[in-house]
Amino acid sequence: MGFGSARVWKIVGLAGLAGVTATGVIIARNHRQRTQRTPEEIHAKLRERVAAAQEAA
Repeated sequence: MGFGSARVWKIVGLAGLAGVTATGVIIARNHRQRTQRTPEEIHAKLRERVAAAQEAA
């Protein structure tokens, strides 16, 4: 095994790492878009939490 084959495996490994990273970025972006809420939805949820906390106290 010479230095040439080690270089090939290094390049293959870096390409695989870049592919995994790119896939993770795409998945994270899609998840963020699905879970994105409007300000009104966030405000309503916060009011629900405050009301629940006041009931518990």
